[in-house]
Amino acid sequence: MRSNDLIHFCPPGRLILGCGTRHQLPALVQRMGWRTGLLVTDRFFAEHTPWVRDYVSAASALGIHTEVYDGGMADPSTTLCDEATQAMRLRFAGRLPDHVVALGGGSNIDLAKALCLTLPTGRPVRDFVGDIGSLVPLPMVAIPTTSGTGSEATPGAILVDPENATKVAVMDNRLRPQIALIDPELSYTCPPRVTADAGIDAFTHAVESWLTMDSWAFDRAGHPDPGYSGRSSLTMLFARESTRLCIAWMERAYQNGQDQDARIGMAYASIYAGLSYGSAGLNAVHGAAYAVAGITHKSHGSTNAVMLPYVLDALRDTRRDELLEMGRMLGLGDGSAEAVLDAVPQRVRDMVGRLGIPTNLRDFGIAESDLPALTRDALAVTRLAKAFPVPDVEAAYDRIVRNAFHGVLSGG
Repeated sequence: MRSNDLIHFCPPGRLILGCGTRHQLPALVQRMGWRTGLLVTDRFFAEHTPWVRDYVSAASALGIHTEVYDGGMADPSTTLCDEATQAMRLRFAGRLPDHVVALGGGSNIDLAKALCLTLPTGRPVRDFVGDIGSLVPLPMVAIPTTSGTGSEATPGAILVDPENATKVAVMDNRLRPQIALIDPELSYTCPPRVTADAGIDAFTHAVESWLTMDSWAFDRAGHPDPGYSGRSSLTMLFARESTRLCIAWMERAYQNGQDQDARIGMAYASIYAGLSYGSAGLNAVHGAAYAVAGITHKSHGSTNAVMLPYVLDALRDTRRDELLEMGRMLGLGDGSAEAVLDAVPQRVRDMVGRLGIPTNLRDFGIAESDLPALTRDALAVTRLAKAFPVPDVEAAYDRIVRNAFHGVLSGG
Protein backbone atom coordinates (compact mmCIF):
# COMPACT_ATOMS: atom_id res chain seq x y z
CA MET A 1 0.00 0.00 0.00
CA ARG A 2 1.07 3.58 -0.70
CA SER A 3 -1.18 6.03 1.12
CA ASN A 4 -0.93 8.74 -1.57
CA ASP A 5 -1.81 6.46 -4.51
CA LEU A 6 -4.65 7.56 -6.79
CA ILE A 7 -5.65 4.22 -8.29
CA HIS A 8 -7.74 4.02 -11.46
CA PHE A 9 -7.53 0.36 -12.46
CA CYS A 10 -9.44 -1.04 -15.45
CA PRO A 11 -8.92 -4.75 -16.18
CA PRO A 12 -10.88 -6.73 -18.79
CA GLY A 13 -14.45 -7.61 -17.80
CA ARG A 14 -13.57 -11.30 -17.59
CA LEU A 15 -10.08 -12.82 -17.57
CA ILE A 16 -9.79 -16.53 -18.38
CA LEU A 17 -6.38 -18.23 -18.40
CA GLY A 18 -5.49 -21.89 -18.75
CA CYS A 19 -4.56 -24.58 -21.20
CA GLY A 20 -7.54 -25.58 -23.34
CA THR A 21 -9.74 -22.72 -22.17
CA ARG A 22 -10.53 -21.72 -25.77
CA HIS A 23 -13.06 -24.55 -25.81
CA GLN A 24 -15.10 -22.78 -23.10
CA LEU A 25 -15.67 -19.69 -25.21
CA PRO A 26 -18.77 -20.64 -27.28
CA ALA A 27 -20.79 -21.45 -24.14
CA LEU A 28 -19.65 -18.21 -22.50
CA VAL A 29 -20.61 -16.17 -25.57
CA GLN A 30 -24.03 -17.82 -25.49
CA ARG A 31 -24.36 -16.96 -21.80
CA MET A 32 -23.52 -13.33 -22.58
CA GLY A 33 -26.57 -13.26 -24.83
CA TRP A 34 -24.63 -12.61 -28.04
CA ARG A 35 -25.88 -14.29 -31.20
CA THR A 36 -24.15 -12.66 -34.20
CA GLY A 37 -20.39 -12.25 -34.20
CA LEU A 38 -17.44 -11.17 -36.29
CA LEU A 39 -14.19 -13.07 -35.82
CA VAL A 40 -11.15 -10.98 -36.80
CA THR A 41 -7.98 -12.88 -37.63
CA ASP A 42 -5.49 -13.35 -40.49
CA ARG A 43 -5.08 -15.89 -43.24
CA PHE A 44 -2.51 -17.97 -41.39
CA PHE A 45 -4.86 -18.77 -38.53
CA ALA A 46 -7.86 -19.14 -40.84
CA GLU A 47 -6.13 -21.48 -43.29
CA HIS A 48 -3.37 -23.26 -41.37
CA THR A 49 -4.84 -23.91 -37.93
CA PRO A 50 -8.11 -25.54 -36.86
CA TRP A 51 -8.85 -22.82 -34.33
CA VAL A 52 -11.10 -20.62 -36.47
CA ARG A 53 -13.29 -23.37 -37.88
CA ASP A 54 -13.44 -25.12 -34.50
CA TYR A 55 -14.78 -21.97 -32.86
CA VAL A 56 -17.22 -21.11 -35.67
CA SER A 57 -18.59 -24.67 -35.67
CA ALA A 58 -18.94 -24.90 -31.89
CA ALA A 59 -20.57 -21.46 -31.71
CA SER A 60 -22.97 -22.36 -34.53
CA ALA A 61 -24.09 -25.45 -32.61
CA LEU A 62 -25.19 -23.09 -29.83
CA GLY A 63 -27.10 -20.81 -32.19
CA ILE A 64 -24.35 -18.19 -32.62
CA HIS A 65 -23.64 -17.08 -36.20
CA THR A 66 -20.06 -15.93 -36.84
CA GLU A 67 -18.66 -14.21 -39.91
CA VAL A 68 -14.88 -14.36 -40.36
CA TYR A 69 -12.63 -11.53 -41.50
CA ASP A 70 -9.19 -12.99 -42.23
CA GLY A 71 -7.48 -9.92 -43.70
CA GLY A 72 -5.52 -9.00 -40.58
CA MET A 73 -1.94 -7.83 -41.13
CA ALA A 74 1.04 -6.85 -39.04
CA ASP A 75 0.89 -3.18 -38.02
CA PRO A 76 -2.65 -2.63 -39.36
CA SER A 77 -3.29 0.70 -41.01
CA THR A 78 -6.20 3.08 -40.84
CA THR A 79 -6.79 2.25 -44.52
CA LEU A 80 -7.04 -1.48 -43.76
CA CYS A 81 -9.52 -0.77 -40.97
CA ASP A 82 -11.73 1.39 -43.20
CA GLU A 83 -11.66 -1.19 -46.01
CA ALA A 84 -12.54 -3.98 -43.58
CA THR A 85 -15.36 -1.88 -42.16
CA GLN A 86 -17.01 -1.41 -45.53
CA ALA A 87 -16.48 -5.03 -46.58
CA MET A 88 -18.00 -6.41 -43.38
CA ARG A 89 -20.92 -4.00 -43.35
CA LEU A 90 -21.76 -5.26 -46.85
CA ARG A 91 -21.41 -8.87 -45.75
CA PHE A 92 -23.70 -8.40 -42.76
CA ALA A 93 -26.19 -6.68 -45.09
CA GLY A 94 -27.63 -4.35 -42.51
CA ARG A 95 -27.65 -6.80 -39.60
CA LEU A 96 -24.64 -5.75 -37.58
CA PRO A 97 -22.82 -8.10 -35.20
CA ASP A 98 -23.47 -7.86 -31.49
CA HIS A 99 -19.89 -8.83 -30.60
CA VAL A 100 -16.40 -9.10 -32.10
CA VAL A 101 -13.86 -11.87 -31.45
CA ALA A 102 -10.16 -11.24 -32.10
CA LEU A 103 -7.78 -14.16 -32.63
CA GLY A 104 -4.08 -13.52 -33.14
CA GLY A 105 -1.30 -11.27 -31.99
CA GLY A 106 -1.55 -7.66 -30.97
CA SER A 107 -2.08 -6.48 -34.54
CA ASN A 108 -5.26 -8.53 -34.98
CA ILE A 109 -6.51 -7.46 -31.56
CA ASP A 110 -5.86 -3.79 -32.34
CA LEU A 111 -7.70 -4.07 -35.66
CA ALA A 112 -10.64 -5.74 -33.93
CA LYS A 113 -10.82 -2.97 -31.33
CA ALA A 114 -10.96 -0.37 -34.09
CA LEU A 115 -13.68 -2.30 -35.89
CA CYS A 116 -15.74 -2.29 -32.69
CA LEU A 117 -15.98 1.46 -33.26
CA THR A 118 -16.33 1.69 -37.03
CA LEU A 119 -18.76 -1.15 -37.78
CA PRO A 120 -21.83 0.40 -36.08
CA THR A 121 -21.65 3.66 -38.06
CA GLY A 122 -19.39 3.03 -41.04
CA ARG A 123 -17.35 6.09 -40.11
CA PRO A 124 -13.58 6.16 -40.85
CA VAL A 125 -11.40 5.19 -37.91
CA ARG A 126 -9.56 8.53 -38.00
CA ASP A 127 -12.75 10.08 -36.61
CA PHE A 128 -12.01 8.33 -33.32
CA VAL A 129 -8.33 9.18 -32.89
CA GLY A 130 -7.97 11.13 -29.67
CA ASP A 131 -11.58 10.79 -28.50
CA ILE A 132 -14.30 8.28 -29.36
CA GLY A 133 -17.02 10.61 -28.11
CA SER A 134 -20.25 9.10 -26.84
CA LEU A 135 -20.20 6.05 -29.12
CA VAL A 136 -20.50 2.74 -27.30
CA PRO A 137 -18.21 0.19 -29.00
CA LEU A 138 -19.31 -3.32 -29.79
CA PRO A 139 -18.31 -5.74 -27.00
CA MET A 140 -15.18 -7.70 -27.75
CA VAL A 141 -13.46 -10.99 -26.96
CA ALA A 142 -9.65 -11.08 -27.27
CA ILE A 143 -7.81 -14.38 -27.75
CA PRO A 144 -4.05 -13.75 -28.01
CA THR A 145 -1.85 -16.28 -29.78
CA THR A 146 1.44 -14.72 -28.67
CA SER A 147 2.75 -13.94 -25.20
CA GLY A 148 3.74 -10.33 -25.42
CA THR A 149 1.53 -7.47 -26.46
CA GLY A 150 -0.97 -7.55 -23.60
CA SER A 151 -3.46 -5.86 -25.91
CA GLU A 152 -6.20 -8.02 -24.43
CA ALA A 153 -5.92 -5.94 -21.24
CA THR A 154 -5.43 -2.43 -22.60
CA PRO A 155 -7.72 0.46 -23.63
CA GLY A 156 -6.14 1.28 -26.96
CA ALA A 157 -5.70 0.25 -30.56
CA ILE A 158 -2.52 1.33 -32.36
CA LEU A 159 -2.82 1.80 -36.13
CA VAL A 160 -0.47 3.10 -38.80
CA ASP A 161 -1.65 6.24 -40.59
CA PRO A 162 -0.20 5.89 -44.11
CA GLU A 163 -0.72 9.57 -44.86
CA ASN A 164 2.14 10.54 -42.56
CA ALA A 165 3.74 7.13 -41.82
CA THR A 166 3.11 7.47 -38.08
CA LYS A 167 1.22 5.40 -35.55
CA VAL A 168 -2.01 6.77 -34.13
CA ALA A 169 -3.92 5.63 -31.07
CA VAL A 170 -7.64 5.05 -30.68
CA MET A 171 -8.01 5.07 -26.93
CA ASP A 172 -10.85 4.62 -24.45
CA ASN A 173 -11.57 2.33 -21.52
CA ARG A 174 -14.71 1.20 -23.34
CA LEU A 175 -12.40 -0.54 -25.84
CA ARG A 176 -11.07 -2.92 -23.22
CA PRO A 177 -12.25 -6.46 -24.06
CA GLN A 178 -15.27 -7.79 -22.22
CA ILE A 179 -13.53 -11.18 -22.28
CA ALA A 180 -9.77 -11.79 -22.38
CA LEU A 181 -9.13 -15.49 -22.93
CA ILE A 182 -5.52 -16.63 -22.70
CA ASP A 183 -4.94 -20.23 -23.74
CA PRO A 184 -1.18 -20.96 -23.62
CA GLU A 185 -1.65 -23.84 -26.06
CA LEU A 186 -2.22 -21.28 -28.83
CA SER A 187 1.39 -20.13 -28.45
CA TYR A 188 3.02 -23.57 -28.63
CA THR A 189 3.71 -23.34 -32.36
CA CYS A 190 4.81 -19.69 -32.31
CA PRO A 191 8.15 -19.48 -34.21
CA PRO A 192 11.32 -18.43 -32.37
CA ARG A 193 11.56 -14.95 -33.90
CA VAL A 194 7.98 -14.09 -32.97
CA THR A 195 8.47 -15.69 -29.54
CA ALA A 196 11.50 -13.47 -28.89
CA ASP A 197 9.82 -10.28 -30.10
CA ALA A 198 6.67 -10.97 -28.11
CA GLY A 199 8.59 -11.98 -25.00
CA ILE A 200 10.79 -8.90 -24.90
CA ASP A 201 7.69 -6.79 -25.52
CA ALA A 202 6.08 -8.29 -22.40
CA PHE A 203 9.29 -7.73 -20.44
CA THR A 204 9.42 -4.11 -21.59
CA HIS A 205 5.77 -3.55 -20.63
CA ALA A 206 6.42 -4.96 -17.17
CA VAL A 207 9.63 -3.06 -16.49
CA GLU A 208 8.55 0.22 -18.05
CA SER A 209 5.22 0.34 -16.20
CA TRP A 210 6.96 -0.66 -12.96
CA LEU A 211 9.30 2.34 -13.28
CA THR A 212 6.92 4.90 -14.77
CA MET A 213 5.40 8.05 -13.26
CA ASP A 214 3.64 7.65 -9.92
CA SER A 215 -0.15 7.82 -9.91
CA TRP A 216 -0.25 10.98 -7.78
CA ALA A 217 2.07 12.81 -10.21
CA PHE A 218 0.62 11.48 -13.47
CA ASP A 219 -1.04 14.10 -15.69
CA ARG A 220 -4.59 12.83 -16.31
CA ALA A 221 -5.59 16.15 -17.95
CA GLY A 222 -8.70 16.24 -15.80
CA HIS A 223 -10.14 13.16 -17.49
CA PRO A 224 -12.76 11.37 -15.34
CA ASP A 225 -11.95 7.98 -16.92
CA PRO A 226 -8.28 8.02 -17.99
CA GLY A 227 -6.95 5.14 -20.02
CA TYR A 228 -3.62 5.43 -18.24
CA SER A 229 -3.07 6.92 -14.80
CA GLY A 230 0.45 6.14 -13.57
CA ARG A 231 1.91 3.37 -11.50
CA SER A 232 0.34 2.35 -8.22
CA SER A 233 0.86 -0.30 -5.59
CA LEU A 234 -1.67 -2.42 -7.51
CA THR A 235 -0.05 -2.16 -10.94
CA MET A 236 3.39 -2.77 -9.44
CA LEU A 237 2.23 -6.10 -8.02
CA PHE A 238 1.61 -7.31 -11.56
CA ALA A 239 4.74 -5.61 -12.95
CA ARG A 240 7.07 -7.24 -10.45
CA GLU A 241 5.64 -10.71 -11.01
CA SER A 242 5.72 -10.30 -14.79
CA THR A 243 9.35 -9.18 -14.63
CA ARG A 244 10.24 -12.22 -12.53
CA LEU A 245 8.41 -14.58 -14.89
CA CYS A 246 10.03 -13.10 -17.99
CA ILE A 247 13.48 -13.53 -16.48
CA ALA A 248 12.66 -17.13 -15.62
CA TRP A 249 10.93 -18.26 -18.83
CA MET A 250 11.51 -15.91 -21.79
CA GLU A 251 14.79 -17.35 -23.04
CA ARG A 252 13.62 -20.90 -22.44
CA ALA A 253 10.54 -20.34 -24.61
CA TYR A 254 12.74 -18.82 -27.33
CA GLN A 255 15.28 -21.65 -27.24
CA ASN A 256 12.70 -24.46 -27.16
CA GLY A 257 9.18 -23.73 -28.30
CA GLN A 258 8.10 -27.17 -27.10
CA ASP A 259 8.91 -26.28 -23.49
CA GLN A 260 5.34 -26.13 -22.22
CA ASP A 261 6.29 -24.80 -18.80
CA ALA A 262 8.06 -21.88 -20.48
CA ARG A 263 5.08 -21.22 -22.75
CA ILE A 264 2.69 -21.20 -19.80
CA GLY A 265 5.08 -19.04 -17.78
CA MET A 266 5.22 -16.47 -20.58
CA ALA A 267 1.42 -16.51 -20.97
CA TYR A 268 1.18 -15.46 -17.32
CA ALA A 269 3.98 -12.93 -17.76
CA SER A 270 2.28 -11.33 -20.74
CA ILE A 271 -1.14 -10.84 -19.15
CA TYR A 272 0.38 -9.64 -15.86
CA ALA A 273 2.39 -7.08 -17.83
CA GLY A 274 -0.80 -6.08 -19.65
CA LEU A 275 -2.64 -5.61 -16.37
CA SER A 276 0.20 -3.39 -15.17
CA TYR A 277 0.83 -1.17 -18.16
CA GLY A 278 -2.83 -1.25 -19.19
CA SER A 279 -3.52 1.11 -16.27
CA ALA A 280 -0.10 2.53 -15.35
CA GLY A 281 1.02 3.41 -18.86
CA LEU A 282 4.48 3.47 -20.46
CA ASN A 283 7.13 6.08 -21.26
CA ALA A 284 10.52 6.54 -22.94
CA VAL A 285 11.18 3.03 -24.26
CA HIS A 286 8.00 2.98 -26.30
CA GLY A 287 8.34 6.63 -27.27
CA ALA A 288 11.78 5.99 -28.76
CA ALA A 289 10.75 2.61 -30.18
CA TYR A 290 7.97 4.21 -32.24
CA ALA A 291 10.52 6.61 -33.72
CA VAL A 292 12.99 3.79 -34.44
CA ALA A 293 10.25 1.79 -36.15
CA GLY A 294 9.40 4.80 -38.30
CA ILE A 295 12.93 4.70 -39.73
CA THR A 296 13.71 0.98 -39.78
CA HIS A 297 10.24 -0.63 -40.04
CA LYS A 298 11.49 -3.33 -37.68
CA SER A 299 9.13 -5.22 -35.37
CA HIS A 300 7.70 -3.56 -32.28
CA GLY A 301 9.32 -6.00 -29.87
CA SER A 302 12.76 -5.51 -31.40
CA THR A 303 12.52 -1.72 -31.44
CA ASN A 304 11.58 -1.82 -27.75
CA ALA A 305 14.42 -4.20 -26.98
CA VAL A 306 17.17 -2.10 -28.53
CA MET A 307 16.16 0.93 -26.41
CA LEU A 308 15.35 -0.74 -23.09
CA PRO A 309 18.87 -1.05 -21.56
CA TYR A 310 19.68 2.60 -22.22
CA VAL A 311 16.41 3.82 -20.69
CA LEU A 312 17.08 1.71 -17.59
CA ASP A 313 20.50 3.31 -17.35
CA ALA A 314 18.88 6.77 -17.40
CA LEU A 315 16.63 5.85 -14.45
CA ARG A 316 19.33 4.79 -12.00
CA ASP A 317 18.87 7.95 -9.89
CA THR A 318 15.07 8.27 -9.86
CA ARG A 319 14.22 4.55 -9.70
CA ARG A 320 17.17 3.30 -7.68
CA ASP A 321 15.29 0.97 -5.31
CA GLU A 322 13.32 -0.67 -8.11
CA LEU A 323 16.45 -1.29 -10.17
CA LEU A 324 18.17 -2.83 -7.16
CA GLU A 325 15.16 -5.14 -6.73
CA MET A 326 15.36 -6.03 -10.42
CA GLY A 327 19.03 -6.74 -9.92
CA ARG A 328 18.17 -9.36 -7.31
CA MET A 329 15.76 -10.97 -9.78
CA LEU A 330 18.62 -11.06 -12.29
CA GLY A 331 20.89 -12.79 -9.77
CA LEU A 332 22.96 -9.71 -8.91
CA GLY A 333 22.63 -9.98 -5.15
CA ASP A 334 26.32 -9.58 -4.31
CA GLY A 335 28.35 -6.42 -4.57
CA SER A 336 27.69 -2.79 -3.82
CA ALA A 337 24.52 -0.97 -4.79
CA GLU A 338 26.44 1.02 -7.40
CA ALA A 339 27.81 -2.16 -8.95
CA VAL A 340 24.30 -3.61 -9.18
CA LEU A 341 22.96 -0.41 -10.75
CA ASP A 342 25.77 -0.62 -13.30
CA ALA A 343 25.09 -4.28 -14.00
CA VAL A 344 21.30 -4.27 -14.46
CA PRO A 345 21.25 -2.49 -17.88
CA GLN A 346 24.17 -4.63 -19.01
CA ARG A 347 22.38 -7.85 -18.00
CA VAL A 348 19.26 -6.73 -19.85
CA ARG A 349 21.32 -5.85 -22.93
CA ASP A 350 22.98 -9.28 -22.82
CA MET A 351 19.51 -10.84 -22.67
CA VAL A 352 18.44 -8.86 -25.73
CA GLY A 353 21.50 -10.10 -27.60
CA ARG A 354 20.78 -13.72 -26.70
CA LEU A 355 17.33 -13.27 -28.25
CA GLY A 356 18.99 -12.44 -31.57
CA ILE A 357 18.15 -8.73 -31.47
CA PRO A 358 20.74 -5.97 -32.15
CA THR A 359 21.85 -4.21 -28.98
CA ASN A 360 22.61 -0.76 -30.38
CA LEU A 361 21.00 1.55 -32.92
CA ARG A 362 23.97 1.48 -35.25
CA ASP A 363 23.62 -2.28 -35.76
CA PHE A 364 19.88 -1.75 -36.04
CA GLY A 365 20.30 0.25 -39.23
CA ILE A 366 20.14 3.77 -37.80
CA ALA A 367 22.61 6.36 -39.14
CA GLU A 368 24.16 8.93 -36.82
CA SER A 369 22.58 11.63 -38.95
CA ASP A 370 19.16 10.16 -38.03
CA LEU A 371 19.60 10.79 -34.31
CA PRO A 372 18.27 14.38 -34.04
CA ALA A 373 15.09 13.49 -35.95
CA LEU A 374 14.71 10.26 -33.96
CA THR A 375 14.92 12.16 -30.68
CA ARG A 376 12.49 14.80 -31.91
CA ASP A 377 9.98 12.18 -33.07
CA ALA A 378 10.26 10.32 -29.76
CA LEU A 379 9.59 13.49 -27.78
CA ALA A 380 6.62 14.21 -30.05
CA VAL A 381 4.79 11.27 -28.45
CA THR A 382 3.97 13.59 -25.58
CA ARG A 383 1.77 11.20 -23.57
CA LEU A 384 4.83 8.96 -23.15
CA ALA A 385 7.42 11.71 -22.70
CA LYS A 386 5.36 13.35 -19.95
CA ALA A 387 5.32 10.08 -18.01
CA PHE A 388 9.12 9.62 -17.95
CA PRO A 389 10.15 10.16 -14.31
CA VAL A 390 13.32 12.25 -14.72
CA PRO A 391 13.91 15.97 -14.07
CA ASP A 392 14.84 16.98 -17.65
CA VAL A 393 13.03 14.78 -20.15
CA GLU A 394 14.42 16.39 -23.31
CA ALA A 395 18.02 16.08 -22.16
CA ALA A 396 17.41 12.50 -21.02
CA TYR A 397 15.91 11.50 -24.37
CA ASP A 398 18.83 13.03 -26.25
CA ARG A 399 21.33 11.20 -24.04
CA ILE A 400 19.44 7.90 -24.27
CA VAL A 401 19.29 7.99 -28.07
CA ARG A 402 22.98 8.84 -28.42
CA ASN A 403 24.03 6.19 -25.92
CA ALA A 404 21.85 3.65 -27.72
CA PHE A 405 23.58 4.50 -30.98
CA HIS A 406 27.09 4.14 -29.59
CA GLY A 407 26.23 1.25 -27.27
CA VAL A 408 27.35 3.17 -24.17
CA LEU A 409 26.16 2.21 -20.67
CA SER A 410 27.28 3.69 -17.35
CA GLY A 411 28.81 0.40 -16.28
CA GLY A 412 31.04 0.23 -19.34
